[in-house]
Amino acid sequence: MIPLALARFRPPIATMASEASSAAPATASGVDEASRRRVIICGGGVIGACTAYFLASKAAGRVAITVVEKSAIACAASGKAGGFLALDWCDGTPVADLARASFLLHRSLSDLLDGPRTYGYRALTTLSLALSPSELPRSRSPALPSWIDGAAASRPRTIGTPETTAQVHPQLFTRALLSSATAEHGVEVVLGEVQSVDVSGGGAGVVLRDGRILPADAVVIALGPWSSRLRLVSALFHISGLKAHSIILRPPQPDAISPHALFLSYQPTPSSKILDPEVYPRPTEKKKTPENRISEVTRGRISPHCWTATAEAVVRTKSAGACGEVYICGLSKEATPPNNPEEIAAEPESIEMLHQIAGAVSSHLKSGAAEVVAEQACFLPCTDDSLPVIGEIPGAENIYVATGHSCWGILNGPATGAALAELILEGRSTTVDLEPFNPARFLQRKAFT
Repeated sequence: MIPLALARFRPPIATMASEASSAAPATASGVDEASRRRVIICGGGVIGACTAYFLASKAAGRVAITVVEKSAIACAASGKAGGFLALDWCDGTPVADLARASFLLHRSLSDLLDGPRTYGYRALTTLSLALSPSELPRSRSPALPSWIDGAAASRPRTIGTPETTAQVHPQLFTRALLSSATAEHGVEVVLGEVQSVDVSGGGAGVVLRDGRILPADAVVIALGPWSSRLRLVSALFHISGLKAHSIILRPPQPDAISPHALFLSYQPTPSSKILDPEVYPRPTEKKKTPENRISEVTRGRISPHCWTATAEAVVRTKSAGACGEVYICGLSKEATPPNNPEEIAAEPESIEMLHQIAGAVSSHLKSGAAEVVAEQACFLPCTDDSLPVIGEIPGAENIYVATGHSCWGILNGPATGAALAELILEGRSTTVDLEPFNPARFLQRKAFT
């Protein structure tokens, strides 16, 4: 039986998918240009891209949408995250309905955008197991996939099935959505650093650091951990950054790696802290290119297809059951993100530990055997109450914020974008109840402190 919340959610999804696939670009929609509502989305990560996609598809030409990004589309956590999706792992929390709705939206988007080929979408089995660096021989559990041949791997426990867990390549997913929004609905992307959001007389404007001012009827702030650098946000709540490290390896025999996501418990020494790394084989393969950045910029605006071309030049997808590379992450800590996402540097000791964990998982991933594709870090946006912030900022009409999704940003991006689109266009969300994520909750807490 379909839960009531999901049954209520499905009709709008089907409608949005139909609109996205059949609507003409906004400039050809017959809507008077002067009457179109102007919406500026600050941030070219997964939340900004999802908001642009669903807003454009649902508005059917009634809205002119501009996405402002400082560096490159999906250049921070949206490009360096794991891309793991789970249907029910947030059950029992205020995020449960958002996560369930978004998981189903991911499935619908994959059907619409050819996710398996375009951005490596696939359902997969997820296992939990403990690893020990001990060199003492231990009988190998027959339940382990053959490539997990570490000497001290415990018997695995299945914690997700192809019906409840899946994955995407986050950078390709984000760019695919925005590419579709530009091609089908005329969404613009502008390169520039947001300095402030000004509100006056029922209108708004986004001021860029180079002096440009983008007038708007509504603004969405989706800048991840950089959101609270805008006074409208910082005056209400704080967003902290959780620095997460990851490596990407290409095994010598990729086809030997089965599609199993791994959630590990690993203790480097008997007296050390237990770590919780994660391992995600991906059906994608990154090619070596001299540059992995958006380069086609004219007067601060990006060519509609340049990030698609860049993505195809850098990463290709293989068949859903195959492996091209393996993503390994963990070792997070609170830190302050630099002003420029491109200046984020991984810490050598964290990267070294991830390589150690990779070798403990499989001989296919040992240093010297696997090719190192990337060693990187990113910042996850976190709130003080561990809940996302999604909605209109109190006292700032038509200024919306969407951030604080922590490690579930890729999962919850679609439902966040769909719900925000409804809130902006219709004044309420039917995709999911946004009340648990209302920014006004911070006002209420300030009143009691």
